[in-house]
Amino acid sequence: MLFIHYPKCTTCQKAQKWLDDNGFKYESRHIKDENPTYEELKKWHEQSNLPLKKFFNTSGLLYKSMNLKDKLPEMSEDEQLHLLATDGMLVKRPIIISEKAIITGFRPKEWEEKLK
Repeated sequence: MLFIHYPKCTTCQKAQKWLDDNGFKYESRHIKDENPTYEELKKWHEQSNLPLKKFFNTSGLLYKSMNLKDKLPEMSEDEQLHLLATDGMLVKRPIIISEKAIITGFRPKEWEEKLK
């Protein structure tokens, strides 16, 4: 299992504690230091069956400063994936990549259902 997170993010800290408390083994990856690549994002998007917007950190300062709420609807999926690959702060976090599921954001009930 791959746990992609931003260590200063309190939601990511809660998610990591949840993983630890529930005995999950995972590889940790700092999203700012090692941003997901275009290829990874494309693969995860396809495997997850989630709308691409679920991969965007819509509450982030960078998302807001770039006015992406208005720009994304006019961008192709490919353009959106390339944009996500430019900066880890645009990507929703934490992300779990496992054989069972690909999950963006931390909602304990969802994690419980999809990972156990």
